[in-house]
Amino acid sequence: MFNALVVEKDEESGKTAAAVRQIGVDDLPHGEVLVAVEYSTVNYKDGLCIGPGGGLVRNYPHVPGIDFAGVVEESADARYKPGDRVVLTGWRVGEAHWGGYAQKARVLADWLVPLPEGLDTRAAMAVGTAGFTAMLSVMALEDHGLAPGHGPVLVTGAAGGVGSVATAILAHLGYEVAAVTGRPETADYLKDLGASQIVAREELSEVTRKPLESELWAGCVDAVAGVMLGRVLKQMKYGSSVAAVGLAGGAAIEGALITPFILRGVNLLGIDSVMQPYENRLRAWERIASDLPMDKLEAMIQPATLSDLPELGRGILKGQVKGRVVVDVNA
Repeated sequence: MFNALVVEKDEESGKTAAAVRQIGVDDLPHGEVLVAVEYSTVNYKDGLCIGPGGGLVRNYPHVPGIDFAGVVEESADARYKPGDRVVLTGWRVGEAHWGGYAQKARVLADWLVPLPEGLDTRAAMAVGTAGFTAMLSVMALEDHGLAPGHGPVLVTGAAGGVGSVATAILAHLGYEVAAVTGRPETADYLKDLGASQIVAREELSEVTRKPLESELWAGCVDAVAGVMLGRVLKQMKYGSSVAAVGLAGGAAIEGALITPFILRGVNLLGIDSVMQPYENRLRAWERIASDLPMDKLEAMIQPATLSDLPELGRGILKGQVKGRVVVDVNA
């Protein structure tokens, strides 16, 4: 028997509740690989799954946790053997499938990625889906021509998980980073990650009728969407790109016009981390190992245990979680 955070639903009231419980290996779903989980993390989707409404979960009881890293215990797939260190993000694990908020997980081999040299399981979960998404965003911007020296790169929602890692990676690669935050108290944190400019959220939170504004940004990693993305698109330099990774400000691009795309050749790049092909996952994790400064990563970490998760789930939905939560499932 081992510990897991289990979400259960009361059929009469429809309410859900999450608590740490003991389960067994036989309770785990089908999969080719059994992993001894060492660390997980907390993402916005996790908050939705842990919360009282159940969010993205359809079947109960359920073990959330969309990310985990650990060591292979058993494998029916030749790609993995006992002792291999692996990481999992995406594939709707923690939503439609049981996830990483447990001391053991059994999953399909196709969902795993071997950890590259230079990353241990704790560091991998300091990265997690948020950092993986940040790296995919940087790769997409570079694939579309962004290079150091082109001008400042804007990062919205910069104090959150994706924004924090994106800021650190971009600064490490030599980019000038402008970090947007609605929390003035995070300014020093963002500067320590490498941001050279702090932009108050209020500067980008008003809809304007102008078709275009002054060209300010050579690239952007946007985790907010809504009004902010509408404003940012009007401020992008000619031929530049925006990597869209989130919708904390709403799914609509409010105040946006077609003008930036036609008159300035701006690219809007959608970044999906859930269904990324295996080869691109390997490429991203190799880049993370080489391009994310580990000392900056350490500064983002907020340690937690399984019993902390219900409160952290509520907090991340309210925008109250800074940086990266690393959950030691064995503590």
